[in-house]
Amino acid sequence: MQLLAFVLIYPFLWVISILPHRLFYGFSDIAFFFVYHVFGYRRKVVQNNLNLVFPNKPEEEINRIEKEFYKHLCDTFLEMVKTMNLSKKAVAKKYRVVNPEVLLEIEKERSIIILCAHYANWEWNVSINNYVNSKGYAVYQQVNNSYFDKFIRKTRARWNTTLITQGQTAKTVIQNFRNNVRATYGMVSDQSPQAHRAHYWTNFMGIKVPIFNGGEALARKTGLATVFLKVSKVKRGHYKAELIPIALNGKETKENEITNKFLQLTEAQIREKPEYYLWTHKRWKHRNKKPAAFAKT
Repeated sequence: MQLLAFVLIYPFLWVISILPHRLFYGFSDIAFFFVYHVFGYRRKVVQNNLNLVFPNKPEEEINRIEKEFYKHLCDTFLEMVKTMNLSKKAVAKKYRVVNPEVLLEIEKERSIIILCAHYANWEWNVSINNYVNSKGYAVYQQVNNSYFDKFIRKTRARWNTTLITQGQTAKTVIQNFRNNVRATYGMVSDQSPQAHRAHYWTNFMGIKVPIFNGGEALARKTGLATVFLKVSKVKRGHYKAELIPIALNGKETKENEITNKFLQLTEAQIREKPEYYLWTHKRWKHRNKKPAAFAKT
């Protein structure tokens, strides 16, 4: 069944990926109509999240953010599809990195962990590896369909990127560290960990929740540098990426220092243009479940 699904769906996605700009985003507008108006995909989740983190915003503003978010969500999904036929040269025009020299200078001394959020176009963040000399890795969510998963890994490899799962990350980083392999790792770090496994709770957008701090743990253990990737949407289909150093040596940081700085930068990004954040996830679902016995504050 997995092969049949791949054979049936792949040609459709391939056709979408080669559509010219106007038709491509026209298709996204059609998708928005169905996702937002007809099916109402996760609208209650989005509305609850927005009202939770922006309690002082008027209803009209919340509704505007919600609608703009869904337009952007459809664009993002289709831009992920477009990756199928997007060359290094083409993605560099659509996703412009303004200061790649930050990575080039740091990687002379040590490996780097790039931390980012589900903001703007996180799918094209892996193209950052086109600008480094070291081996590029990106942590991703494995696709259940093995044929699509293999295709995605092959596609990302064109951008100097090896995809690894969350379960493979620590082993890969530590093994490369021990073998003196210089590498750059990309991690989307704003996801919500399971409450019973969380080791750190703090405020995110003004609400205390469990925080994923795996990137910091690896940086502090191996002395990797950490960099925040700030992505801005310039216009439809075009993004600007800025690299902001957090810590040049994880071993020289205090506990939670890297994570807190990442959260501060992520919050500032969201508050500036909230419509480009991924509001369909239940990021604050554990806000009332803090384990009193062992959670740190």
